[in-house]
Amino acid sequence: MAGNGQAVRKWWKEAVVYQIYPASFNDTNGDGRGDVKGITAKLDYLKALGVDVLWVSPIYDSPQADMGYDISNYRDIYPPYGTLDDVDRLIQELRKRDMKLVMDLVVNHTSEQHPWFVESRSSLSSPKRHWYIWKKPVYDADGKPHPPNNWGQILGEGRPAWVFDGATQEYYLAVFTPQQPDLNWENPAVRAEVHDILRFWLDRGVSGFRMDVINLISKDQAFPHGDVLIPGARYQPGTKHFANGPRLHEFLQALKMEVLDCYDGVMTVGEMPFVLDEEEILKIVHHEQGFLNMIFNFELVEIDAQRGDVPGDFRMSVGPWSVADLRRAVTRWQRLMIDNGGWNSVYCENHDQPRSVSHFCDDSDEHREYGSKLLCLMEATLCGTLFVYQGEELGMRNVPPEWGAEEYKDIESVNYWNKINEMYPGNEAKLLQAKKVMRAKARDNSRTPMQWDASPNAGFCPVGVQPWMRVNDDFETFNAAVQTTAGSPSIYHFWQEILALRKKHPEVFVYGGYELVDEHNADVFSYVRTAESGERWLTVLNFTGKNAKWAVPEEVAGKLRWAAGNYFSGEHDVLPGVGLGSIKLRPWEGLLGWAI
Repeated sequence: MAGNGQAVRKWWKEAVVYQIYPASFNDTNGDGRGDVKGITAKLDYLKALGVDVLWVSPIYDSPQADMGYDISNYRDIYPPYGTLDDVDRLIQELRKRDMKLVMDLVVNHTSEQHPWFVESRSSLSSPKRHWYIWKKPVYDADGKPHPPNNWGQILGEGRPAWVFDGATQEYYLAVFTPQQPDLNWENPAVRAEVHDILRFWLDRGVSGFRMDVINLISKDQAFPHGDVLIPGARYQPGTKHFANGPRLHEFLQALKMEVLDCYDGVMTVGEMPFVLDEEEILKIVHHEQGFLNMIFNFELVEIDAQRGDVPGDFRMSVGPWSVADLRRAVTRWQRLMIDNGGWNSVYCENHDQPRSVSHFCDDSDEHREYGSKLLCLMEATLCGTLFVYQGEELGMRNVPPEWGAEEYKDIESVNYWNKINEMYPGNEAKLLQAKKVMRAKARDNSRTPMQWDASPNAGFCPVGVQPWMRVNDDFETFNAAVQTTAGSPSIYHFWQEILALRKKHPEVFVYGGYELVDEHNADVFSYVRTAESGERWLTVLNFTGKNAKWAVPEEVAGKLRWAAGNYFSGEHDVLPGVGLGSIKLRPWEGLLGWAI
């Protein structure tokens, strides 16, 4: 599927999007959780960084079984976060700064406390019974009910994706947790209601949506058993049958034509796990025939995932990876979209991933700053819409290894820890390994409160208030107050500098071509971005904690001038010169230059 999507200029392609996890961003009402007013209070900080768009994780009313991804009212706000009036004021203040708001749309499932589901489960004849997916049990010889197939939960490894309702004697599908029943998109009434929800928020002034697990809305209506991928396990991954189902394109096309196309310049980004088929992805995001502007792909952030000691556990696993693996993943997606008329999202961390400096680099006190800036150089010089997660601009890192399991609040982490204890009771070696995995991969790592200053609670919430989650122990030295100090060569200021450079040269960094350089180097990832005018910029990244050599390409030798580097302290002459031969890069060193 060819097509020159690069030539099509759009505001959302050039935007820098900043994701806010509302519970952990800024608490202004003193309840230990962030709130909408707290977001509004920090808009000048974000504008100064170079942010154009805020993507706010769910702020709708919710019982918070899965931190707001279990919604009980799509048209109101979770009271601790504020009110609709607070959201209206946030949108107004964003507009004053030429900024926009993107909402997190979660319509694969709702909360079990949503009035739709309460009515749906009330009786077999309920008018909303078929708004959700209900199936009769399979009974064994003893008359005991069992789920209709072997699908397992996504956030509850080893548990069924079906929940038995004793009152009506049927199972409902809930592929994430029992508290998140899946909507039945086969029902036209459900689709119409979802369309109205989008209109409600677009009419209020939001500029787009991040669509949570949007490729799960269409399921195989035969509901077959999943393939046995986990030997011996009763419940198996059913993603083959509930991801990218047969009517996905139809549902997305209707969403686009009946709602999104009726508003000017709406930004859409789909979270689409469990799909790597390139043709399928391009059909979704092609600039002419596609349904969404872009999707989040998972190949880079899952670079170290593997099946570990715990059977079937994939996301909560840690395996080896190489610079070649990273180069392959990034290049695949850069080339796929540039060559075929699609568009990329560029990110290294979000609310579901560990902190990127801990994930891809070395988050030790010695190398943390270099690694954080190295990742900034990579992200800001790749083609695609750039997504920055809160605290990434400060180099926030994973929770300390000394923290006990009780500090982890996420439902996935709790389920994982309980499972390990059930499988290996009293086995200290297994428990220690599980703690290491949680410290490396748990979603909690990215959810610790934002570190604003060195005061108690890191300035996230008032002194004397207990934050909903423990603040990372390093807040006294790593915080926004320190890093925004004028003249400081901080991670924040580095992000500020590189984002400004990206905005100054959109024809290169946003719309330009992409070519690998020194592609067989075992330690260094390097590439050239080229504009139609012939302007060329080179990014060189040493993704190791050791000195590394990088071969200078003949075509730029003698013509290259360095613009930035993560060891750069303010004087251009401290950067290495470029001639024939090679350059020695220091641990986690990154350089950005242009060919003159």
